[in-house]
Formats: sequence, structure tokens, C-alpha cells
Amino acid sequence: MKKYLNIFDLSQKVNYRIEILSGLTVALALVPEAVAFALIAGLSPLTGLYAAFVMGLVTSILGGRPGMISGATGAVAVVLVSLVMSHGVEYVFATVVLAGLIQVSAGLLRLGKLMRLVPHPVIFGFVNGLAIIIFTSQLEQFKDPAGNWLTGPTLYILLGLVFLTMFIIWGLPKITKLVPSALTAILVVFGIVTFFEIDTKTVGDIASIQGGFPPFHIPAIPFNMESLLIILPYASIVAGVGLIESLLTLNIIDEITGTRGRSNKEAVAQGTANILSGFFSGMGGCAMIGQSLINISSGARARLSGIFASIMLLIFIMFGASLIEKLPMSALTGLMIMVAIGTFEWASLKTFTKMPKSDIFVMVMVTLVTIFLHNLALAVMVGVIIAALVFAWDNAKRIRARKYVDEKGIKHYEIYGPLFFGSIMAFNEKFDIQNDPDEVIIDFAESRVVDMSAIEALNKLTEKYQKVGKTVHLKHLSSDCKALLKNAEEIIDVNVLEDPTYKVLVDKF
Repeated sequence: MKKYLNIFDLSQKVNYRIEILSGLTVALALVPEAVAFALIAGLSPLTGLYAAFVMGLVTSILGGRPGMISGATGAVAVVLVSLVMSHGVEYVFATVVLAGLIQVSAGLLRLGKLMRLVPHPVIFGFVNGLAIIIFTSQLEQFKDPAGNWLTGPTLYILLGLVFLTMFIIWGLPKITKLVPSALTAILVVFGIVTFFEIDTKTVGDIASIQGGFPPFHIPAIPFNMESLLIILPYASIVAGVGLIESLLTLNIIDEITGTRGRSNKEAVAQGTANILSGFFSGMGGCAMIGQSLINISSGARARLSGIFASIMLLIFIMFGASLIEKLPMSALTGLMIMVAIGTFEWASLKTFTKMPKSDIFVMVMVTLVTIFLHNLALAVMVGVIIAALVFAWDNAKRIRARKYVDEKGIKHYEIYGPLFFGSIMAFNEKFDIQNDPDEVIIDFAESRVVDMSAIEALNKLTEKYQKVGKTVHLKHLSSDCKALLKNAEEIIDVNVLEDPTYKVLVDKF
């Protein structure tokens, strides 16, 4: 058998050994994550495991980013908690199906391109906040069932195994890359715990993962408008959170691998996976940045790793539960701490003295919202809104006017910079209506009239000149802009000297 072969993705060569070993590592890491997120949502562990299997398999086959891993996530679990408490698991399944339909629609409408509007400081803040969440979530492993911090030999054993895991993950790649260091670390720690019969927390101490093949199940809820109104708000939030987290993860993996994923294709895949997850007793989910980074850092670049991880997860559930439940949580804790360290954008700390203060503020704000609210979608939206306002404020200060009076006594205002809602006040301050001569020319050759607020500002300005009996000429306006100035056409002599190189960004009436 050849070492490399084009399968599953014609544009990506597949290294079977790396893909399979990476997939196995991811499958082992998925188990405690899926169980924990299901418990957070108030659902059975199998609901999270089935979601991880279906989400991972479907998105690996159909998704727009080979190597990216999807499954049950905390972002989705947090949204579903109140619905589980108020209406039960059947409404969760229906919600996930509806969320999938929304995501498919978003992909078909090619809304994935909206991710281009997410600024880099927002991505930095998102990634750093997520890294801190991944790290702090591992601290639960250092507590007993009553919620008290471990002490004495129990703590020392756990710390020793965690540090050993981290040391192997850090050091093994410096010696050899024939096998994924994460998988090696898990197996070594598992072997030590088993051979020396060390008493330490295992996966089985969280919950049992024994089960069968995900059962097909149509959500048992009334199919009426009342049910739709109940699940629609949750479905919309799940769809939005899932798409934002998935497409941001796609962008991060793109940067790491130096390749380009397909955001709209990924949106359709995420939606399809959620639809099937809802029909196969899963809680739904989205892309998982932690597991995706484990996969990519292990060398996987193709779809096979995600497919193999999903299949192995199902095998664990159906046939290997007794063995997987013996895995020490210390190994998986060490692995996730290393993921957190690798996820954090350490380079962003060096930018505090080099980046604009507004970008630093956006980055810190997104990080804080991510950490304290655990709402990734809200954090991104807050960051985008703040960045947009800062951008508007900066551009509002860029408008300038060069003024001079020609030999005929006509005063010229040559405008520089965009004229939009944010720059109107500064624009109006440029004119001296009372002291200007009877004839004025406003030249927009180096400016752009951007929105309806700018059009209204021009109308008001020309009206003020009219009231004092003065004539205004507007140069270099596009035909679109002239049409919108119809209310002032009787007092404005529009004088376009040449074809403009832009169009005004407003809707035609």
C-alpha cells in the first residue's frame, strides 16, 4: 500500500499513519469533553457522545476545512441548559434540528463571507479567552467530589502525572515525530497507572460511556406553532454560536496550516451535522478549537483523521467503554493544559506597546467577555461592534477641506476623506456660510459620499446657503448621489467635470 494516496479530499495528500494516530488521539480527548458538556447541559453522557460522533463524522466528510474537528461543545451546552430544565430533552433534539436548518440556509446564502468583518484583535481576544477557559476548566480535576481542593498524596500524584504528560508532549517532538506526542503521553501515563495500580481519578469516575449505536429518533414534540415559538429563540442562538465558533476556528487553522478553508461549505456541513445529530439523539455542537489544535499539531491535514476519530469514538462507546473508562484523567488534563498553552497567542502580549490603543482595548474586552461570560458568540459580536465604532470614529476625524478663492471671486472647498454619519459634524464645521462669497464650489473629487446621512447633510448645507441668497456648485458627484439630491435640485447647480470613480453606497428609490 502506498504511503500517500489522494482520498476523501482530492486536493490533500493523506499520510495514513499520521492521520490514524492523530484521529485516535482526538478520539481519546473527545470522550471526557463530550461527557462533561452533556452534564453541563443537564443531559445524559451518551447525548454528548452521540453528538460528538455525528458532528465529527459529518463535518469531516462534508466540511470546508480538512483536519478540523467538531463535536459537542460548551458554547452550545450553555445555551441549552434552560431549555432542558423547562421542556426536557425532546425539545433539545428539535432545537438542534432547527438550528441545523438555519446553518444550512446561511451556508447556501453564502453568509460565511461575513467572517471577513471580524478584525484581527477580535480573533486574538477570542483565542486568548478560549485558551484561558480551557486551562481553568482543567482545574476541576484538582477537586474532590465535594468541590474541595485536593491535598496530600492524592494531589501530588495527580500533579506528577499531569506534569509527566506535559513533559512528554513537549519533549517527544524534539526527539522524533514518528508518533503523535499527545497519544504517546496518554498511553505512557495509562501504562504507569495500570502497572503500579495507582489510585487516581479516571474517565469512569465522571460517568459511564457504555452504549450502542446512536438510535434514530424523531423529536417527540407537538408539531405546531407553539412548539416552534419555544425552540426558535434557542435554535437561532445555537446556530449563531455554532457558526461563529466554527468559522473562527476555521480561520485559526487556516493561519496555522497556511491554507484556505471554505467557510460557506463548512456552514452547510455544520448545519447538516446538527440536523442528523438531532435525529440521532445528540445534543448538537460545532467546531472544537482544542481538539482541532490537537489534531493539527499531531500532523493531520486531511479528512481521514476526523473520520477515524469519530469511528473510534463510536467503537469506544459500543465495545471499549470498560477500557476507556480506566483512562486516567491526569493524562487528559495534561493534554488539555498543553492545548491551552498552544492556543494562547503569546505574540499578542508583545503588541501592547505597538498596536493602536483601540485595538488593544478590543482585544482585552473580547478576552474578558469570553472568560467571564463563557459566551463566545457574544464576545465576538461585542468585539466587532467596538471595532466598527472605533473605525467609524477614526474615519470621522479624517475629513478635511482645502479652501481657496479663485480669480473670479468664487470660493472652493476641496473635500478630502469620507463623508458619512460619523464625519457630518466635522464636515459642517468647515464652512463659513455668512462670510462666503455669493458663489461656492464644493469639490468631492478626493472624497466619497457614503450614506444617506451624508446626503441629508448636503441638503441641509445647501438650504443654509440658499437662505442667505448664495449659490452652491457640487463637483464630482456620481449620478446616484445627484438623484438623491432631488429635494435640492432647484437650488443646486450640479457640475460634474468628469466621470467619478465610485458609486454612492445607498439604495436607489
